[in-house]
Amino acid sequence: MSDSPKPLVSLPTTKVARAARFAKTGLNVGANYVKHYAKRAVGAESATADLHQANAEELYGALSEMKGSVLKVAQMLAMEKNILPTAYAEQFAQAQYQTPPLSGPLIVKAFRDAFGKSPFELFDTFELNARQAASIGQVHFAEKDGKALAVKVQYPGVADSIRSDLRMVKPVALRVLGLDEATMRPYLEEVETRLLEETDYQLELRRGQEIAAQCGHIPHLRFATYYPTLSAARILTMDWLPGQHLKEFLATNPTQAVRNQLGQALWDFYAYQMHTLRQVHADPHPGNFLLDATDGGTLGVLDFGCVKNIPADFYQLFFALLDPSVLADDTRLTDLLTQLEVLRPDDAPTLRDLYLRTLRISLELVARPFHQPVFNFGDPAYMQAVYALGDDLMQEPELRKQREPRGSRHFIYVNRTYVGLYALLAELGAEVRTA
Repeated sequence: MSDSPKPLVSLPTTKVARAARFAKTGLNVGANYVKHYAKRAVGAESATADLHQANAEELYGALSEMKGSVLKVAQMLAMEKNILPTAYAEQFAQAQYQTPPLSGPLIVKAFRDAFGKSPFELFDTFELNARQAASIGQVHFAEKDGKALAVKVQYPGVADSIRSDLRMVKPVALRVLGLDEATMRPYLEEVETRLLEETDYQLELRRGQEIAAQCGHIPHLRFATYYPTLSAARILTMDWLPGQHLKEFLATNPTQAVRNQLGQALWDFYAYQMHTLRQVHADPHPGNFLLDATDGGTLGVLDFGCVKNIPADFYQLFFALLDPSVLADDTRLTDLLTQLEVLRPDDAPTLRDLYLRTLRISLELVARPFHQPVFNFGDPAYMQAVYALGDDLMQEPELRKQREPRGSRHFIYVNRTYVGLYALLAELGAEVRTA
């Protein structure tokens, strides 16, 4: 018997329907807390773990049904190892690979709305059951004129619901985290902008074509060809790339040489985007890459919906922070962190010293791969140190009091890019030339 998620026969697309679904989740979470306190009253040792597990399952179930921006944010949080309790991280990580797909009739309707034809009229063959389903859309296998194709279909109502979804979730998130809306506004606007771009499949098509052409010289990368005549505002057709996602690929026990070649292709791809193109594929989770052992290791790159353009001034300041000579100079480090909005002129001296001390430790660790000719991401001690750093910093009482976010809004997706890249290279266990 298959354990695949059951197809969704309906999807809450209106603001009222989505608000009602979220409200239902809130009631169920409240009920879970009642059970939690009852268990604690009788001394149940598993009460907290049970609460996290129950709420994680409830929230993921709701997000999977609602899809769109709320599920995408859950996917982003799953990449941050130090933010979520384990139960939430494990549940939300499913968004990177598989969520309940839409049923056949909804897929056929999407094609008729876009082309005036069913998918069976457009393609020689079309699999109505999705091969993959994620936060914004799902992917179907099709064939036309002898070519194997991947057809991405966006969920109904996703683009129209992003702003209302974020407005609905924002008050709860701000209250739980104890944050001020005015302080959070530039960061929320940055996330909203990227999410809206991800629903524009015409923009994704152009970006996919442009980045593939610009990065085609990098060894051991593979990009899909896009087909504009078979694409629309909410449907995107491209080549079906061979390969496996990371977990499945690692289960084949690839050699270290293959791992290293794949890791090198991944590093070179991001280095060229960052330093030459000044824009990056900013969604480096495992579901967006296909790996195989062809030619000693070949990496297929998927999904150009989330691309972050890097402003020149931010680029210069960001990489100056990683310079060892800057980290050793309080004056220069203070100036850079002030320009990047991490430090503020009105910070108390003791708080400023605390930030300088902790950030110097963090930046040295993050910058380490950039300053060695070859870096072994397969060394478990390195990533353990990276993840432990977040835990250690949160033990600082003064830092725990600092609830407001700091830093340029551009940090959100640049940091996300490097967190995802490092995590992929660590799981791959790759040794790469980084300098």
